Amino acid sequence: MNVVVLSGGVGGARFVRGVVDVLSAPVTSVIGNVGDDVEVLGLHVSPDLDSILYALAGLADEKRGWGRSGETWHALETAGALGGEDWFALGDRDLGLHLVRTQALRAGGALSAVTARLAKALGVATKLLPATDDRLRTWLDTPAGTFPFQEWFVARGHRDEVDAVRFEGDETARPAPGVLEAIGRADLILLAPSNPYVSVGPILAVQKVRAALARRRVSCVAVSPLIGGRAVKGPADRMLRRLAGGTSPRHLASCYEGLIDVLVVDEADADDLGGLGRVRPIVARTLMSDADARRRLAEAALGAVPA
Repeated sequence: MNVVVLSGGVGGARFVRGVVDVLSAPVTSVIGNVGDDVEVLGLHVSPDLDSILYALAGLADEKRGWGRSGETWHALETAGALGGEDWFALGDRDLGLHLVRTQALRAGGALSAVTARLAKALGVATKLLPATDDRLRTWLDTPAGTFPFQEWFVARGHRDEVDAVRFEGDETARPAPGVLEAIGRADLILLAPSNPYVSVGPILAVQKVRAALARRRVSCVAVSPLIGGRAVKGPADRMLRRLAGGTSPRHLASCYEGLIDVLVVDEADADDLGGLGRVRPIVARTLMSDADARRRLAEAALGAVPA
């Protein structure tokens, strides 16, 4: 079975690892969010692509929830002491990846080709595709002003309520090579338990990707990032409450109108399944607390559509 996963954020990376643990890597393709990409200390950082890479390579820091395990911070401490940027946490091991990526991009390489090279070097067999090789950046309109994603999320601690989300470059962004082909040959499409606005939203902002999902001939299964109407981590619940009017499964499903057939929700939301229309709910335990929990959630999503 060929499976495509649209993924962004830490929850998305963990879910991808669960899917790959259940299936074999060669039949899984992951389309990753690049709306979060940022330049720090002159380096091109792709946080969501890197979270997926580290999760699949077994290098992710499970306790912190992001970055590499066994990390040290000497380079960042030195940069800060010298008056350089230190607001975005880049560990010493992590910096090595960003150095290689930035050098390759400046030499004319496309982000998709560089990502494939990094995945191979890390022993990752799963095909990881950025949604686009073109510049696509997420911006948040808030009562305090308009901010690029990482300034709002990291520097300001996502404390500002969000009035609107927009994507710089969405009108011209083209799917990266292999993205439409992966969707076209998929037997099942999964939307990871990621923030629908800032993690999956930038992927769907690539117009031909959204169109491919809209005309799909196979089932698309979304996994809710909420438990009891609350985000495990991050601002997804606050954003849904403000932008969609609530945090129930139907409010989440409204973010994917016309794009999903099944919604996997947590047991804590089992009594709040009204208003889903044609979207079929599946109830499961969705907290990915460890490897077994990741596998169980992946199995629930994969099993939502009979073979």
